[in-house]
Amino acid sequence: MWSEVQAELALAVGEPTYRIWLAALRARELRSGRLIVEAPQHAQRWIAERFGSVLQQTLATVAGPGTIVQLIAAGDGSDGAADEQPGERRAHQLAPAFTSAASGNPKLTFEQFVIGDCNRLAHAAALAVAEMPAHAYNPLFICGPPGVGKTHLLGAIAALLDAHHPTLAVRVSTGEAFTNEFLDALACGRTDVFKARFRHIDVLLLDDIHFIERKAKTEEEFFHTFNTLTDSGRQIVITSDRPPDDLKALEDRLRERFKAGLVAEMSAPDLGTRIAILRKRVQHDHIELDEDSALHVIAERVDSNVRALEGALIRTIAFASLTGRRLTAQLATEVLDSLYLASAGRSSKRRSLAEIQHATCEDFGLSSEELLSSSRAQRVAWPRQLAMYLAREFTRESLPAIGRQFGGRDHTTVLHAWRRTSARLVIDDAARSDVMSLCGELKLSTSSAPAAPPDRCD
Repeated sequence: MWSEVQAELALAVGEPTYRIWLAALRARELRSGRLIVEAPQHAQRWIAERFGSVLQQTLATVAGPGTIVQLIAAGDGSDGAADEQPGERRAHQLAPAFTSAASGNPKLTFEQFVIGDCNRLAHAAALAVAEMPAHAYNPLFICGPPGVGKTHLLGAIAALLDAHHPTLAVRVSTGEAFTNEFLDALACGRTDVFKARFRHIDVLLLDDIHFIERKAKTEEEFFHTFNTLTDSGRQIVITSDRPPDDLKALEDRLRERFKAGLVAEMSAPDLGTRIAILRKRVQHDHIELDEDSALHVIAERVDSNVRALEGALIRTIAFASLTGRRLTAQLATEVLDSLYLASAGRSSKRRSLAEIQHATCEDFGLSSEELLSSSRAQRVAWPRQLAMYLAREFTRESLPAIGRQFGGRDHTTVLHAWRRTSARLVIDDAARSDVMSLCGELKLSTSSAPAAPPDRCD
């Protein structure tokens, strides 16, 4: 049940927010209709304040309205602070929670970051900032396309600060979360609390600053937050999918301030770096390879970004596990041949987003309005995720384009739905049956559904 709650929670708050703040949550036990959830000790009160309601709503969706969540600190058997009212603690007491939450993922550390020519400057600058905040590069602006490790570096900075500078107040956030919190504060007349949370800190780590483009009030608020922190000698690290000069919709005064510090660009990893990344992942996850050359095959075939690279590795491992075959270069080639038909010089049938949505509605007895709605009910959520999965597999639309056609959702929601469905296909016969049924209606070959064993792909 907790795995289902995690998946729904990631959909509700967005994958970047979930990865940075909520991935460290652990379910301890379920008793008398109460789910005990353990959070990092410093993060517990903040999570209760900021995410308590969405956590409860998500649990109710999965387990039913009769189940309630109780959030406690790691190593604490008490009731925790789930009932504590927002704003009861001072901002400098709240801030360290973000460091613990961000460092809760053991993969988001400098030790797990693979250095190559594509990211050497960004890594060195991030390490310098983590070791001597506000003395090295301020602000530090890290930019690059999705999936190259920007969020990893933010998590690594947070983890190192937590370990070596525990007294510093560190806040990790995203452009989306900053915007949503600010708008909530405006609506509730609590902008003073919002300003205290973001200005009475020592280090601000903000992911995806490009999200605030074309949001005039949010830009104005961030401009003053930025000035307050830098003028008082506090460290700011920002990430974006583009360099400052390419953020055309952002106010000039903000772009100029971003460029006043160090701008460190990251790019897609080269072959050597990709192989090193795969080896690091295999080592971290204790995966046994029959042939090291399997990693070379994956690295040679998947060159877009780190996420796609790790996704191809996971699919290959899942295929080997399901079929009982050895994890060799030949197996990796077979899996990637079916997964990346276009790069293999072959073609596959394509369908439009409208066709996929229509077939999904027909198959699951939903209306188009239900499929595109914000409902998280299981009868709607699973078909929607499956439709997003098929849209990514069998159309040439980008993730943002798919998200727009699914009720104006963010591209991270689509990516999460695709990942979750891919993982579910590995272990769930009913899910694979759903995929084959839809593919049959759409007259698509399921040979590109990577998680299904060969005898189910014909």
